[in-house]
Amino acid sequence: MNIDKFKDQHSQILDFIATLRRHAHAGIAEHADDIARLVVAMSAVIKMHLAAEDKALYPALEAAHDRQLARLGRQFQAEMASIAGAYNAFARQWNTAARVRADPEGFRAQANQVLRTVFERMQRENRDFYPAVERNLTTPA
Repeated sequence: MNIDKFKDQHSQILDFIATLRRHAHAGIAEHADDIARLVVAMSAVIKMHLAAEDKALYPALEAAHDRQLARLGRQFQAEMASIAGAYNAFARQWNTAARVRADPEGFRAQANQVLRTVFERMQRENRDFYPAVERNLTTPA
């Protein structure tokens, strides 16, 4: 299984997080329009990424008959449910410039918490999960 698309989406999401951080440091209220646009754009990538994992990656792990890898996939999928829920609440709260501008410190607090969790999760996937998938499910070219 080729998981390059998943890795590319991780890279895009990490870029969004880095850009949001730069805007927050430069002034949340002053960059509220850009922040809201980034939240919306990042949400589209995250939704697409999660849907592709659920439709392709996790079923492939189950079908591969590698019990350890299937168990790892189920663990990562189960953990993602709460992370995705927290992210979706964050995205709904901060998807307009008016909301960001009205509560810059609320945005900062929630972004620090939720985006750190998303960042750490992607790091774990990049470090632990995706290499295991590639070792066990990669098809020769």
